[in-house]
Amino acid sequence: MRSISPQTQHNRLRRQTLMQLASLAGLAGSSMLAPWAQAATGKGKQRIISVGGAITEIIYALNASNDLVAVDTTSNFPESVQKLPNVGYARALSAEGVLALAPTQIIASEDAGPPAVIRQLTSSGIPLAVLPAHHKFEGVLDRIKQIGELTGTQAQAVTLMQSLQQEWTRVRTPIEQRKGKGPKAVFILAHAPNQIMVAGRETAAHAVLEYAGASNALTAGSGGNGFNGYKPLTPEAMIAAQPDIILVTDQGLKASGGIESVLKLPGVEQTPAGRKRRVLSQEAMLMLGFGPRLPAAISQLDSAITRAMQA
Repeated sequence: MRSISPQTQHNRLRRQTLMQLASLAGLAGSSMLAPWAQAATGKGKQRIISVGGAITEIIYALNASNDLVAVDTTSNFPESVQKLPNVGYARALSAEGVLALAPTQIIASEDAGPPAVIRQLTSSGIPLAVLPAHHKFEGVLDRIKQIGELTGTQAQAVTLMQSLQQEWTRVRTPIEQRKGKGPKAVFILAHAPNQIMVAGRETAAHAVLEYAGASNALTAGSGGNGFNGYKPLTPEAMIAAQPDIILVTDQGLKASGGIESVLKLPGVEQTPAGRKRRVLSQEAMLMLGFGPRLPAAISQLDSAITRAMQA
């Protein structure tokens, strides 16, 4: 098998970068969100409600935050966003609470709900844009493009996409060069003591593990039978998976009682991660939000994994 040099890998990734930007940068001619984008070009200040932490972060990154009048509970970055009115949890919205703020535009992630409330908001006549939640870096760029159209900040969107793509290439190139040599990891969602779940395929956590150069021990190799979404943690699955790393959110680590409590979860003590006390955490929205901080999240996680495996 012919080996591929690091420089060749870098050049390929750079070509992919340029092709992606070329396809995403055609903002002016795009009609995908035209009915809603028209509102952004009209006179007067918009009154935008953002439902989704990543959406809110993008609005701030595009310098369109002056138009925000409210956000949801997952919108916790930047810190100044916490001063805005809050419409509650994204999956449990109240139509009355949202409409009472007299928005001229609602931008929501596709996991916003419940469905009956989304139907009410749609029938209200207020422009409602529901954006897909892709667990891919390309999905972040696509969201930036869409939100740029919705907020009338297309030029800023192009600049942001270019900047993020450059950062992504810088972060991912060395990880790609180590492909197949990373540790096995398990992501544990433990935001409530009686709800300990582990991540399978088609989750943000699974994508983050792979982007950071690790493999999901529960869905690959001898320990993984393969499953999608989240399922309850069992000692049998954890022991069979034999992860090198346990990954949790900062919030989950706190809710579970700290590292000692995580190490006592079913099966963890009987794994390399448990024996070596390799429990890593990262702030939930930074890790799982798939917003403009994704390159930074992967860079930090890659460094943390490397340090843990060398200790």
